[in-house]
Amino acid sequence: METESTQLRDVIESQKMLSLPLNGRSYLDLLGLQAGVVPVTSGVVPGDRQVSGMFSNPGIINTDFALMKVIPLRESMSSKFRGEFFNIFNHANFNNPVGNFGSSQFGEVTSARDPRIGQVSFKFLW
Repeated sequence: METESTQLRDVIESQKMLSLPLNGRSYLDLLGLQAGVVPVTSGVVPGDRQVSGMFSNPGIINTDFALMKVIPLRESMSSKFRGEFFNIFNHANFNNPVGNFGSSQFGEVTSARDPRIGQVSFKFLW
C-alpha cells in the first residue's frame, strides 16, 4: 500500500491484517483514521454541523417564507390573512448516518427532517 499518496498499490492480505501492530486498539479503530484529521466524538464542528459518533451531519439548508395581508374593514375592525411555508424549496435535510459498528445499517442514512410544510391562517380583529 502506498502511504505517500492515495494510490492503492497492493491489497493487504488477511494474514498481514491480523499481524498489524495495533498497540492495544481494535482493527475497527483503523477505519476512522485519516491523515491530518483529529476524530471528533460529539458536539458541533465548523459550519454548525452536528457530530454523532464518527459522522458529521451534512448540515441543514432551510428557507422559511411568510406572507401577511391586513384588510381594514371599518375603523375598529380588520381581518388578517397569513400564509407560512417552512422549508419552502423542499431541500432534503438528512439526519446522521447510523454510527453503531454492530448495526447492520452501519453508515446508512435512515431518516430525514421534515419536508416542506405550509399553513394558512385568518384572523378577525375588532
